Amino acid sequence: MDREVPENVRKRAIAAGAEAWLDGLPALVEAIERGWSIEVGRVLSGGSEAFVAEATLEDQTRAVLKLLLPRDDDTAWNEISALRIANGIGCARLFRADITRGALLVERLGPPLSESGLPAPKRLEVLCDTAMRLWRPAPDCGLPTGPEKGRWLAEFIVASWERLGHPCSKRAVETMHWSALSAASPRTTTHSRSSFTGISTSGTRSRPTTATNSSILTGCSRRRSTTSG
Repeated sequence: MDREVPENVRKRAIAAGAEAWLDGLPALVEAIERGWSIEVGRVLSGGSEAFVAEATLEDQTRAVLKLLLPRDDDTAWNEISALRIANGIGCARLFRADITRGALLVERLGPPLSESGLPAPKRLEVLCDTAMRLWRPAPDCGLPTGPEKGRWLAEFIVASWERLGHPCSKRAVETMHWSALSAASPRTTTHSRSSFTGISTSGTRSRPTTATNSSILTGCSRRRSTTSG
């Protein structure tokens, strides 16, 4: 089985100094296959923050294995916690997880919303409908609040703009920075803590008639077939 790491993931890992993770990835996949009694299949591309592949459970349930790039923050804990809280409502169900190894086994959904053939206004409607089903109060869950996420995003926008050599206009950055700071304002804290703020954009579930897992949640990249880096 060809399990070549997608180029975007490889480049991101090298940039993050995670060459050892890349080298150990084949052994990690095999260990998880044995430990979780799954069969890992086709590698999925499209993301950059994780190695993602189709998987099949012993009972033939279709799933996706996601192995996050090693990071120094709470990314893995946040994503796993949010998926557990959501419990499949508005996003993919979490079957198994290992925070230490940054491993998640999640429900396999359909193709990306971008491949649905729906016009852009309809896709936005589906995304908003999905976000509304996912958003819920989650007090004392340990996930970042909306204001905390907004402040982080404001800093990230400016730092990334400087690091990448000003790839867009200053006006565009100022607009994004203002939007992030607006989210950090106390007036936006109606939902004090929510699984929405800590979850990745993977595995978002659309209306039953439309298969989707396009990006709608803050802070992470778009995923394919339930999740993809």
